[in-house]
Amino acid sequence: MTKRRSVIVHIGTSADGYIARPDGDLEWLTSRPAPEGFYGMGAFMGSIDTKLLGRKTYEASLRMGARFDSRSRYVVFSRHAPPADAPSGVEFVNGAIGPFVSRLREQPGKDIWLMGGGEIIASFLDAQAIDEFIISVAPVFIGDGIPLIARRHRHVPLELRSVERFEDGLVQVHYRVQNQHS
Repeated sequence: MTKRRSVIVHIGTSADGYIARPDGDLEWLTSRPAPEGFYGMGAFMGSIDTKLLGRKTYEASLRMGARFDSRSRYVVFSRHAPPADAPSGVEFVNGAIGPFVSRLREQPGKDIWLMGGGEIIASFLDAQAIDEFIISVAPVFIGDGIPLIARRHRHVPLELRSVERFEDGLVQVHYRVQNQHS
């Protein structure tokens, strides 16, 4: 029997829970000198083959010079039609999250990275379509910004899998979402 593919949110936040400033700026996170191994990101990248993004994260990634290559499958969730100049390897989806993720999990492959931002993470969480969170908490308060998860009424129990402290003060917590999926 093959391992069920997991949907994992792997993301950085400020100590006060923001993933970006209100205008999307990440300088407070990207200007930090990263330790060797870049907080385990290389190993994580080897464990996934599909990346899910919201439209805003996709557009911000393009502005930051991201390359959408053929080594991974890229799926952008958007309520809008795909742009005419979208890279050929990028798939746009505007359907319901739950059924899409169920079909995706049934396909052979590695785990799936839900890259964010806060609105798409909230929508996936509400659709019970997230299995794990790996949250890298940077030792900085930024005071205002885009929250890790858009604010909605919910109660989602998490099971702590691990905690890792890095020399630069960053702490990485790994949670499993407790829901009907095992």
